Amino acid sequence: MKYWKKFSKEKLIKKIDKALESTVDFENSNYLGYPVSKLDENVFNTSGAFLNDSPLLKSFIANPNNIGCHTVGKSEEAFKGSQKLEKEVIRVLAVDIFKAVENEYDGYIATGGTEANMQALWIYRNLFKKEYNANLDEMVILSSEDTHYSVHKGSNLLSIENVSIPVDFNSREIIKGELDTIVKNLISEGKKYFMVISNMATTMFGSVDNPDMYAEILEKYKVVYKIHVDGAFGGFIYPISNKQSTINFKNPHVSSITIDAHKMLQAPYGTGVFLCRKNLIENVLTKEAQYVDGMDLTIVGSRSGANAIAVWMILFSYGYYGWFEKISTLLLRTEWFCEQLTNLNIEYYRNPFMNIVTLKSEYVPSNLAQKYGLVPDTHNGKNNWYKVIMMDHVEIHDLLKFVKALKNIK
Repeated sequence: MKYWKKFSKEKLIKKIDKALESTVDFENSNYLGYPVSKLDENVFNTSGAFLNDSPLLKSFIANPNNIGCHTVGKSEEAFKGSQKLEKEVIRVLAVDIFKAVENEYDGYIATGGTEANMQALWIYRNLFKKEYNANLDEMVILSSEDTHYSVHKGSNLLSIENVSIPVDFNSREIIKGELDTIVKNLISEGKKYFMVISNMATTMFGSVDNPDMYAEILEKYKVVYKIHVDGAFGGFIYPISNKQSTINFKNPHVSSITIDAHKMLQAPYGTGVFLCRKNLIENVLTKEAQYVDGMDLTIVGSRSGANAIAVWMILFSYGYYGWFEKISTLLLRTEWFCEQLTNLNIEYYRNPFMNIVTLKSEYVPSNLAQKYGLVPDTHNGKNNWYKVIMMDHVEIHDLLKFVKALKNIK
């Protein structure tokens, strides 16, 4: 790892303090034109010795606005400290985890995977319009039937048709023949420009799509396409656990990637990540945002600099090897749980590099699923699956209770 290091607590605090020093102190400055300030001290406790060891709380109090995308163009000078830390986060994720070429990427801390997925679709819609004079009826979004609902939100907001590709019920793999037929039929209906959402761990199953399968079919029919990888859940696990993974920027078919820091990374909610190759994000420049000193290239505009600092803190508190150990522990728990299910002849799905186990519902009574907080594949009607996720708080003794309960119904 080139950039992903482990820092001591003292160094973490020192670097964050330095970053916050370069954030304008509106209380004691002559800045009159900014519609922002630190947190209201009449409402919030904004001082005290406890803050000395609480850099994240200090960040929230300082309230930096990381508006814009700081890997390209100018940025608001008033918040350059938190922006610098955000750039360091994006560099670690793009270069060290997803194998981007140095300085050949862009990205920012989004509000979550939903925004990041829609950001990708927005970019590709504008790119197709700009470069090919495409109209909306000629565009289509392809995604598997297990894809996160954010893609349907994006389809609705952008007025672009979304077509779901069937998957095999047991393996959760995209059915290649179905994909081929669907693409062929869409072309006959006038579709020329394809946006693909390829999953790096689906929300329900942890299943991983092969983006090269999409590319093979789309190139067969000689259509224009872009592939976005939704790694909202798997982005902080799959590239670490599967060292042979080709789902990264070394793969020429991958143009952009979503990651969620508020899942596996345990950052505050409202913290996702969008990454893409250079010369793509400019397609969503809002030229009308002329009072912003820099390029407004994101859906939400103003963004919490404190959330960016939170991600920075987590990454550099662990470093790569510390994070590898944490992920390895969760995967060992997952393997233990799968062994118990196998011994009980309970059918389940699990990607070997992921910490999600999805049990067929016929083996789990609904009252037991409710007691242990299992999540069904649908809350509307009869469900087929329940999932268990090995998060940091799910330990062997918790799993053991559930396994014993399963034994008692056998």
